[in-house]
Formats: sequence, structure tokens, C-alpha cells
Amino acid sequence: MARLQIDNISKSFGRNEVLKGLSADIPDGGFVSLLGPSGCGKSTLMRLVAGLEQTSGGQILIDGEDITDLAPEHRHVALMFQSYALFPHMSVAENVRFPLAMRKDGTADEQRARVAEALDMVQLGQFAKRLPKQLSGGQQQRVALARAIVARPRVLLLDEPLSNLDARLREDMQIELIELHKRLKLTTVFVTHDQDEALSLSDSIILMRNGVIEQSGTPEDLYDRPVNSFVADFMGGSNVVPAKVSDGRLTALNGAIDIPAGNMPETTTAIAIRQEHLRPVSANAAPEGAILFGADRQTRVFLGSRARYRYQAGDQVLHALVPGEHIATADAADCLSVDPANLRPLRD
Repeated sequence: MARLQIDNISKSFGRNEVLKGLSADIPDGGFVSLLGPSGCGKSTLMRLVAGLEQTSGGQILIDGEDITDLAPEHRHVALMFQSYALFPHMSVAENVRFPLAMRKDGTADEQRARVAEALDMVQLGQFAKRLPKQLSGGQQQRVALARAIVARPRVLLLDEPLSNLDARLREDMQIELIELHKRLKLTTVFVTHDQDEALSLSDSIILMRNGVIEQSGTPEDLYDRPVNSFVADFMGGSNVVPAKVSDGRLTALNGAIDIPAGNMPETTTAIAIRQEHLRPVSANAAPEGAILFGADRQTRVFLGSRARYRYQAGDQVLHALVPGEHIATADAADCLSVDPANLRPLRD
């Protein structure tokens, strides 16, 4: 285990500035997700930590040791690629043993024992003699994971490792990653563009855009308390509604929302309303204390245990996510309601 510090890291490729002075502190044994849209710089940051790219500025430290200029093999980090990168002519055991053999890490007997231990951790002990082509995609992914942990790295780097799996396998592997992290307590950095993965796996999330960090914190922080409209929209598709705070009141939706501003700052330019916090109701059945306004329903998408509704409220499109037991009520509704406590102020 190890503490990973990223201090004012920048990276440019020619005139293209990919990372712009990022700083992050990942605690010993933490599991952090680098989250963001394609091209935001998250994989570049991962490659800098692994030593596969050189920084343009800043420092990378593990347990206080500056590793910025160290060769990859001297950093004691392990990187698992999206493609798994297994050697097709080697058996499962040989693939997992490869990093130990390259580093001459331990005797042959010690290496075999560590390979067996790593394969048992990912529940593939019985497949040690098979070739990668004889395994399913999920099993190949576990081999790659075993190869990453067999060298007992200080930091484990996972670059979108679940993106090649189908939905059911991805769910299974998410659970296995959580269980493996609990057992090994490895400091882990996980790159993903999938919000649900980041929310379900991480102790903390670093959300990036255009080479900078938009917000970092616990999954609950980013989900419930977004700092701006990008974060609100990216973390599960909140409704972002232009708003104004003036003279102690918050107004939005052309006056349909007009309430005391409370602690909302006057710098507020929008509010975030999560889809699950909007309730389709009849005008005479609004919850006590809720804000009520009219909206025209346009579409309903049935999602099994819930349904997503699209509404037009003036010039604003709104989405509501309704649990299955309330779908019938929602179908008959002619208004939307929201608890004022569920309005989140945004600074842009």
C-alpha cells in the first residue's frame, strides 16, 4: 500500500496542452476513479503515473518519494490495460508470471507460488494451463488482473478495464473488484468514462474536463452536491435550470419557482434538480411544502423497474425518473413537483 500524490502535473504534446496543473492526493489504500468524457486527459494522467509518458511539469510522489523521472520498472506500480494485452502463445500461468520473470523477482518456486496465489484471488486457479483463446472475455480480464497484482505493486492502475465486457459481466466484475480491493487494500486508480462505475466502485472521484479537475470528492459529494452545471449533468443527468438569486429569493422557470433563497449565494446562475427528485403529480395531490408547476409530458421510456419521462416546462426540457410503483400515478399527472430542499445551486 502507498500514498500517491500528484502535484501540479502538466502535460503537453506539441502545442496541445492535455493536462493543466492537476493536483490530487490519494490516500494509502484508497480507491479513486478518474472520471470524465473522452479526451479530458484521464488516461494521459494514468500513463504519467505509470511512467509511460514524461511530464511537462509537476511531480508524482509515492509515499513521499519523487518518482517523476523514474523508469516504469522502478516505480513499483502495475497497469492493467483496457485490451488486457495477454500473450496468446503463453498459458494463463505464464502470462501471470511474466512480470516476475522479467524482474527476476524471487526464485522459480517463489514465482510459481505467487502465480498460484494471484490466480486463486481471481478464481482462476483451475485454468492455469489454458491459453488465453480458450477463455471467455471475462476470464481473460481476470488473468490480466492477476498479472497486475502478482508483483505486489504499491499502486494499482486500471485503465477502463471493464469497457470490453457485456453488461452482466461488467456488473459481476465490479463486485469482484470491490472484494479484491477489500482483501488487498491496494492503493488503486481506476480510469472510466462511466458514471455508474465510478459511483459504485470508488472511495473518491476526480471528475475531469479539458485537462483540469472540475470537482473531486466522495461519490456522494459529486452526486448530491455538484459545483457547476457540467458536474450536475455528467453525474447522472441532473436537470440544469437557469436561475437567479436576488433580494433573498430564488427564481427560475419564468417565475414558476419563486421561493426564499435561504443559503443560496447571489452568484447562483442555475439550479440542479435530479431526475429522481422531480415527481409527476396531479395539481390537487402535491406533497405538502413542495413546489408545484405545470409541464407538458412529451415521452415516457419504460425501463423495467422505473420509467423516464420527458416534459416541456416553458422553454425548459425536464426529465423525471419515476419508480415502477408510481408509474400509473405519473401517467395521469398534469404537474411536476419538487421539494425545495432538493434544489442545488450552481455557479455556472
